[in-house]
Amino acid sequence: MPHGGSRSSMRQRKHSAVHENQERWLLTYADLITLLLAFFIVMYSMSRVDAKKFGAMTSALTGALKGVDLAQRDRDLQGRLNTGGPLKTGELRLMQRQLAQKVGDAGMSSTISADVTERGLVISVKDATLFDEGKADLNPGALDVLRVIGKEISTVTNHVRVEGHTDPRPINTARFPSNWELSTSRATSVLRYLVDSTGCAPQRISALGFGEYRPTVINDSPEHMAANRRVDIVLLSQQMSLSEPEAVAQPHDSTLAGAPRE
Repeated sequence: MPHGGSRSSMRQRKHSAVHENQERWLLTYADLITLLLAFFIVMYSMSRVDAKKFGAMTSALTGALKGVDLAQRDRDLQGRLNTGGPLKTGELRLMQRQLAQKVGDAGMSSTISADVTERGLVISVKDATLFDEGKADLNPGALDVLRVIGKEISTVTNHVRVEGHTDPRPINTARFPSNWELSTSRATSVLRYLVDSTGCAPQRISALGFGEYRPTVINDSPEHMAANRRVDIVLLSQQMSLSEPEAVAQPHDSTLAGAPRE
Protein backbone atom coordinates (compact mmCIF):
# COMPACT_ATOMS: atom_id res chain seq x y z
CA MET A 1 0.00 0.00 0.00
CA PRO A 2 2.67 2.50 0.79
CA HIS A 3 4.38 1.46 -2.40
CA GLY A 4 1.23 2.12 -4.43
CA GLY A 5 0.73 5.46 -2.66
CA SER A 6 4.25 6.47 -3.58
CA ARG A 7 3.60 5.79 -7.28
CA SER A 8 0.40 7.83 -7.18
CA SER A 9 2.17 10.75 -5.53
CA MET A 10 4.97 10.62 -8.12
CA ARG A 11 2.49 10.69 -11.01
CA GLN A 12 0.75 13.72 -9.50
CA ARG A 13 4.04 15.57 -9.20
CA LYS A 14 4.95 14.78 -12.82
CA HIS A 15 1.53 15.93 -14.01
CA SER A 16 1.86 19.14 -12.02
CA ALA A 17 5.35 19.81 -13.43
CA VAL A 18 4.18 19.23 -17.00
CA HIS A 19 1.19 21.51 -16.50
CA GLU A 20 3.41 24.19 -15.03
CA ASN A 21 5.95 23.98 -17.87
CA GLN A 22 3.23 24.27 -20.50
CA GLU A 23 2.11 27.63 -19.11
CA ARG A 24 5.56 29.24 -18.85
CA TRP A 25 5.43 30.31 -22.54
CA LEU A 26 2.67 32.74 -21.58
CA LEU A 27 5.17 34.77 -19.57
CA THR A 28 7.51 35.08 -22.55
CA TYR A 29 4.61 35.98 -24.82
CA ALA A 30 3.38 38.65 -22.39
CA ASP A 31 6.88 40.14 -22.19
CA LEU A 32 7.08 40.26 -25.99
CA ILE A 33 3.71 42.01 -26.29
CA THR A 34 4.75 44.55 -23.65
CA LEU A 35 7.99 45.29 -25.51
CA LEU A 36 6.14 45.71 -28.82
CA LEU A 37 3.65 48.07 -27.19
CA ALA A 38 6.46 50.16 -25.73
CA PHE A 39 8.20 50.24 -29.13
CA PHE A 40 5.13 51.52 -30.94
CA ILE A 41 4.50 54.14 -28.26
CA VAL A 42 8.05 55.45 -28.69
CA MET A 43 7.70 55.47 -32.50
CA TYR A 44 4.40 57.35 -32.27
CA SER A 45 5.92 59.90 -29.90
CA MET A 46 8.81 60.49 -32.28
CA SER A 47 6.42 60.99 -35.19
CA ARG A 48 4.75 63.82 -33.27
CA VAL A 49 7.95 65.88 -33.04
CA ASP A 50 7.67 69.31 -34.64
CA ALA A 51 8.90 68.60 -38.17
CA LYS A 52 10.23 72.11 -38.64
CA LYS A 53 12.32 72.06 -35.47
CA PHE A 54 13.47 68.52 -36.15
CA GLY A 55 14.57 69.48 -39.67
CA ALA A 56 16.43 72.54 -38.42
CA MET A 57 18.17 70.48 -35.74
CA THR A 58 19.10 67.79 -38.27
CA SER A 59 20.52 70.36 -40.65
CA ALA A 60 22.56 72.01 -37.90
CA LEU A 61 23.94 68.69 -36.62
CA THR A 62 24.77 67.53 -40.12
CA GLY A 63 26.67 70.73 -40.80
CA ALA A 64 28.55 70.51 -37.53
CA LEU A 65 29.50 66.84 -37.95
CA LYS A 66 30.55 67.16 -41.58
CA GLY A 67 32.25 70.52 -41.23
CA VAL A 68 30.17 72.21 -43.92
CA ASP A 69 31.74 75.31 -45.44
CA LEU A 70 28.99 77.92 -44.98
CA ALA A 71 30.63 80.26 -47.45
CA GLN A 72 30.54 77.49 -50.04
CA ARG A 73 26.85 76.88 -49.28
CA ASP A 74 26.17 80.56 -49.92
CA ARG A 75 28.02 80.35 -53.22
CA ASP A 76 26.02 77.26 -54.14
CA LEU A 77 22.81 79.13 -53.35
CA GLN A 78 23.86 82.05 -55.51
CA GLY A 79 24.57 79.63 -58.33
CA ARG A 80 21.10 78.18 -57.87
CA LEU A 81 19.58 81.66 -58.07
CA ASN A 82 21.37 82.27 -61.34
CA THR A 83 20.14 79.06 -62.95
CA GLY A 84 16.46 79.80 -62.35
CA GLY A 85 13.68 77.55 -61.08
CA PRO A 86 11.85 77.74 -57.74
CA LEU A 87 14.00 77.23 -54.66
CA LYS A 88 13.50 74.12 -52.54
CA THR A 89 12.94 74.21 -48.77
CA GLY A 90 16.62 73.68 -47.95
CA GLU A 91 17.60 76.53 -50.26
CA LEU A 92 14.94 78.74 -48.69
CA ARG A 93 16.59 78.08 -45.31
CA LEU A 94 19.90 79.32 -46.71
CA MET A 95 18.12 82.37 -48.06
CA GLN A 96 16.55 82.95 -44.64
CA ARG A 97 20.01 82.95 -43.07
CA GLN A 98 21.34 85.38 -45.64
CA LEU A 99 18.37 87.68 -45.12
CA ALA A 100 18.78 87.54 -41.32
CA GLN A 101 22.42 88.56 -41.73
CA LYS A 102 21.55 91.54 -43.91
CA VAL A 103 18.65 92.57 -41.66
CA GLY A 104 20.97 92.47 -38.65
CA ASP A 105 23.64 94.49 -40.45
CA ALA A 106 21.00 97.11 -41.30
CA GLY A 107 19.78 97.28 -37.67
CA MET A 108 16.30 96.02 -38.59
CA SER A 109 16.16 92.84 -36.51
CA SER A 110 13.39 94.22 -34.29
CA THR A 111 11.33 95.08 -37.36
CA ILE A 112 11.71 92.06 -39.65
CA SER A 113 11.55 88.38 -38.79
CA ALA A 114 11.75 85.40 -41.13
CA ASP A 115 10.84 81.76 -40.73
CA VAL A 116 10.62 78.76 -43.07
CA THR A 117 7.31 76.91 -42.80
CA GLU A 118 5.52 74.35 -44.95
CA ARG A 119 4.32 77.25 -47.10
CA GLY A 120 7.80 78.62 -47.76
CA LEU A 121 9.89 81.53 -46.47
CA VAL A 122 7.62 83.85 -44.44
CA ILE A 123 9.05 87.35 -43.92
CA SER A 124 7.02 89.32 -41.37
CA VAL A 125 7.23 93.09 -41.09
CA LYS A 126 5.58 95.00 -38.25
CA ASP A 127 2.88 97.33 -39.55
CA ALA A 128 4.13 100.26 -37.43
CA THR A 129 7.29 100.20 -39.54
CA LEU A 130 5.34 100.51 -42.77
CA PHE A 131 2.18 102.50 -42.05
CA ASP A 132 0.61 105.07 -39.77
CA GLU A 133 -2.30 103.81 -37.70
CA GLY A 134 -5.40 103.28 -39.81
CA LYS A 135 -3.55 104.18 -43.03
CA ALA A 136 -2.33 102.18 -46.03
CA ASP A 137 0.22 104.60 -47.51
CA LEU A 138 3.83 103.56 -46.97
CA ASN A 139 5.92 105.60 -44.55
CA PRO A 140 9.24 106.97 -45.83
CA GLY A 141 11.02 104.62 -43.41
CA ALA A 142 9.23 101.64 -44.95
CA LEU A 143 11.13 102.02 -48.20
CA ASP A 144 14.47 101.02 -46.68
CA VAL A 145 12.91 97.93 -45.12
CA LEU A 146 11.17 96.82 -48.31
CA ARG A 147 14.26 97.55 -50.38
CA VAL A 148 16.27 95.03 -48.34
CA ILE A 149 13.55 92.39 -48.72
CA GLY A 150 12.91 93.13 -52.39
CA LYS A 151 16.57 92.78 -53.26
CA GLU A 152 16.52 89.24 -51.90
CA ILE A 153 13.24 87.93 -53.32
CA SER A 154 13.36 89.59 -56.75
CA THR A 155 16.14 87.27 -57.93
CA VAL A 156 14.23 83.99 -57.53
CA THR A 157 11.31 82.53 -59.46
CA ASN A 158 9.23 81.33 -56.50
CA HIS A 159 5.81 82.94 -56.38
CA VAL A 160 5.29 85.62 -53.74
CA ARG A 161 2.21 86.39 -51.69
CA VAL A 162 1.94 89.66 -49.80
CA GLU A 163 -0.51 89.23 -46.92
CA GLY A 164 -1.94 92.06 -44.83
CA HIS A 165 -3.06 91.50 -41.22
CA THR A 166 -4.68 93.73 -38.60
CA ASP A 167 -5.75 93.46 -34.98
CA PRO A 168 -9.46 93.08 -34.11
CA ARG A 169 -10.10 96.75 -33.34
CA PRO A 170 -12.84 97.89 -35.73
CA ILE A 171 -12.32 100.57 -38.35
CA ASN A 172 -15.05 102.37 -40.26
CA THR A 173 -13.88 105.16 -42.55
CA ALA A 174 -14.88 106.23 -46.03
CA ARG A 175 -11.87 104.43 -47.49
CA PHE A 176 -11.80 101.45 -45.14
CA PRO A 177 -15.26 100.25 -44.05
CA SER A 178 -13.62 97.30 -42.27
CA ASN A 179 -10.28 95.64 -41.58
CA TRP A 180 -10.69 93.63 -44.78
CA GLU A 181 -10.20 96.74 -46.89
CA LEU A 182 -7.41 98.07 -44.67
CA SER A 183 -5.38 94.85 -44.73
CA THR A 184 -5.87 94.39 -48.48
CA SER A 185 -4.84 97.97 -49.24
CA ARG A 186 -1.72 97.62 -47.11
CA ALA A 187 -0.75 94.39 -48.87
CA THR A 188 -1.32 96.06 -52.23
CA SER A 189 0.85 99.06 -51.25
CA VAL A 190 3.71 96.72 -50.39
CA LEU A 191 3.17 94.76 -53.62
CA ARG A 192 3.27 97.94 -55.71
CA TYR A 193 6.57 98.99 -54.18
CA LEU A 194 8.15 95.56 -54.65
CA VAL A 195 7.11 95.50 -58.31
CA ASP A 196 7.83 99.13 -59.19
CA SER A 197 11.01 99.66 -57.19
CA THR A 198 12.74 96.32 -56.57
CA GLY A 199 12.09 94.39 -59.77
CA CYS A 200 9.71 91.68 -58.56
CA ALA A 201 7.91 90.17 -61.56
CA PRO A 202 4.22 91.15 -61.47
CA GLN A 203 3.27 87.76 -62.96
CA ARG A 204 4.40 85.91 -59.84
CA ILE A 205 3.26 88.18 -57.03
CA SER A 206 -0.19 88.67 -55.49
CA ALA A 207 -1.76 90.55 -52.58
CA LEU A 208 -4.24 89.27 -50.01
CA GLY A 209 -5.95 90.84 -47.01
CA PHE A 210 -6.91 88.69 -44.03
CA GLY A 211 -8.16 91.43 -41.70
CA GLU A 212 -7.97 90.31 -38.08
CA TYR A 213 -8.71 86.65 -38.84
CA ARG A 214 -5.17 85.20 -39.05
CA PRO A 215 -3.54 86.21 -35.74
CA THR A 216 -0.30 84.59 -34.66
CA VAL A 217 -1.02 85.11 -30.94
CA ILE A 218 -4.12 85.74 -28.85
CA ASN A 219 -5.22 89.39 -28.89
CA ASP A 220 -5.23 89.70 -25.10
CA SER A 221 -2.76 92.58 -24.67
CA PRO A 222 -1.50 95.65 -26.55
CA GLU A 223 1.79 93.84 -27.20
CA HIS A 224 0.04 90.82 -28.71
CA MET A 225 -2.19 93.00 -30.87
CA ALA A 226 0.89 94.83 -32.11
CA ALA A 227 2.44 91.47 -33.05
CA ASN A 228 -0.65 90.57 -35.08
CA ARG A 229 -0.57 93.85 -37.02
CA ARG A 230 1.86 92.89 -39.73
CA VAL A 231 2.51 92.32 -43.40
CA ASP A 232 3.78 88.87 -44.34
CA ILE A 233 5.78 88.51 -47.54
CA VAL A 234 5.68 84.80 -48.32
CA LEU A 235 8.14 83.33 -50.78
CA LEU A 236 6.21 80.18 -51.63
CA SER A 237 7.84 76.78 -51.53
CA GLN A 238 8.80 75.01 -54.73
CA GLN A 239 5.75 72.75 -54.59
CA MET A 240 3.32 75.61 -54.00
CA SER A 241 5.00 77.75 -56.65
CA LEU A 242 4.69 75.02 -59.27
CA SER A 243 0.97 74.70 -58.46
CA GLU A 244 0.36 78.39 -59.20
CA PRO A 245 -1.28 79.10 -62.58
CA GLU A 246 1.08 80.35 -65.27
CA ALA A 247 0.33 83.65 -66.98
CA VAL A 248 -0.68 83.43 -70.64
CA ALA A 249 1.60 85.44 -72.94
CA GLN A 250 -0.08 88.57 -74.23
CA PRO A 251 0.57 90.58 -77.44
CA HIS A 252 2.67 93.71 -77.00
CA ASP A 253 0.39 95.91 -79.09
CA SER A 254 -0.54 98.69 -76.66
CA THR A 255 -3.61 99.62 -78.74
CA LEU A 256 -5.30 96.40 -77.59
CA ALA A 257 -5.36 97.67 -74.04
CA GLY A 258 -7.58 100.59 -74.93
CA ALA A 259 -7.89 103.83 -73.05
CA PRO A 260 -7.29 103.90 -69.28
CA ARG A 261 -10.37 103.40 -67.11
CA GLU A 262 -11.52 106.51 -65.30
